[in-house]
Amino acid sequence: MTVLAHRTDTVTRDALAVLQPGFEGTTAPDWLLRQVGEGLTAVGLFGRNITSPAQLAALTAQLRTERDDVLVAIDEEGGDVTRLEVRGGSSFPGNLALGAVDDTDLTRSVARELGRRLAECGVNLNWAPSADVNSNPDNPVIGVRSFGADTHLAARHTAAYVQGLQAAGVAACTKHFPGHGDTNVDSHHALPRIDVDLDTLQARELIPFKAAIEAGTKAVMSAHILVPALDPTRPATLSPQILTGLLRGELGYEGLIVTDGMEMHAIAGTYGIERGSVLAIAAGADAICVGGGLADEATVLRLRDALVTAVREGALPEERLADAAARVRALAAWTRGARPDARPEGSRASGIGQTAARRAVLVTGSAKPLTAPYVATLAPVANIAVGDETPWGVAAELAELLPGTEAGVFPEGSRAEDVLAAAGDRTVVAVVRDAHRHPWMTEALDALVEARPDTVVVEMGLPRARPRGALYIATHGASRVCGRAAAEVIAGV
Repeated sequence: MTVLAHRTDTVTRDALAVLQPGFEGTTAPDWLLRQVGEGLTAVGLFGRNITSPAQLAALTAQLRTERDDVLVAIDEEGGDVTRLEVRGGSSFPGNLALGAVDDTDLTRSVARELGRRLAECGVNLNWAPSADVNSNPDNPVIGVRSFGADTHLAARHTAAYVQGLQAAGVAACTKHFPGHGDTNVDSHHALPRIDVDLDTLQARELIPFKAAIEAGTKAVMSAHILVPALDPTRPATLSPQILTGLLRGELGYEGLIVTDGMEMHAIAGTYGIERGSVLAIAAGADAICVGGGLADEATVLRLRDALVTAVREGALPEERLADAAARVRALAAWTRGARPDARPEGSRASGIGQTAARRAVLVTGSAKPLTAPYVATLAPVANIAVGDETPWGVAAELAELLPGTEAGVFPEGSRAEDVLAAAGDRTVVAVVRDAHRHPWMTEALDALVEARPDTVVVEMGLPRARPRGALYIATHGASRVCGRAAAEVIAGV
């Protein structure tokens, strides 16, 4: 009886150890602290949990009163996907901008500085970088989150990013294995399918992940995508062939495997999060990410109990759960003992994000000097990974440089006539995001430029549509520093 009780307690603690849940609020709720004390080894943070660096540091310190080696994870890619600066926009450009510059030393330095800021706040695991090759320009969820469509460019910048982040003592989590770039469906909403042959996968999707592994990435995140060439029945997150056979066996990866968010519809809507979590651990995953949408104690207990029950019923080998928990604890131990590199001297480190954003700007054409333009932001619906709470555009930044600037936001379906009526006689600065994916946006731009040839166009997404307007600016991302870089070009400073 004592042996059984000890075994059950060990299994329960291991089940807690493999979970990476989220929570509501800017301080740790009592239930979360209690679960950390009982064996929970990791916690995930989102924009809702953060108001300032000081508040975040206090929050992570609070968590570590229960466990000094707790993994505090965050989805901080920089660029469009930011949690650290969710209310004001990121101080760093995202991957596409870094890929456009194509300076791996710069990418390494940007990642190191971002990692330093995370480490100062007590965050030690970053669900980044995205190693996806953006081979499908109509991809609704990757886009500017990728370093680009060139496989080897994506590979060298993925490796540099991993090195920079981990030099700051923050574990990198390279995602979304085996590659989410050739999808036309957002896995937050449905299960994407990639129908390419094995040779293409080996020559394109897998190369950046091999580079990340060689660079020493401490974690890899699986994708909720179906890749029939690798497994015709199960998505990567639930596939032994992909996680154990390919990632562990063929690629020789020995670090932590983390799932993408299990409440995403690609898993929750097909397998359910309890069964999905059991299948993921059985397939070779070591950590279950959940909490973007489900962020309460009931979810943690449901997943814990599902894993424990699966062990008791023989559906999940106890040794596999124990191995997964051991990998989580090993990463926690690494973060506790990590010795960050010294911060570069001088002002270059603090301003490197803006420097990188300026270098990423691509300018076509020219415009007459502007005094008080009208900034019209043609705003598509944001994907869930980016979120709609983070501001983007150039209006605020341009108003600082050109007093008297006015602005308006025009949602999906807006027309050129709407913009012109609001702008009056002012020169229009039309700001768009992935215009090539939105016919209404393309139509509005064409009509604007025809009516007003002096229109300035700023593309803050993937610059696939043809340049148009007197001045066309591609920023390769919509972070705050990208907006500032575009505003400087428009204002001529």
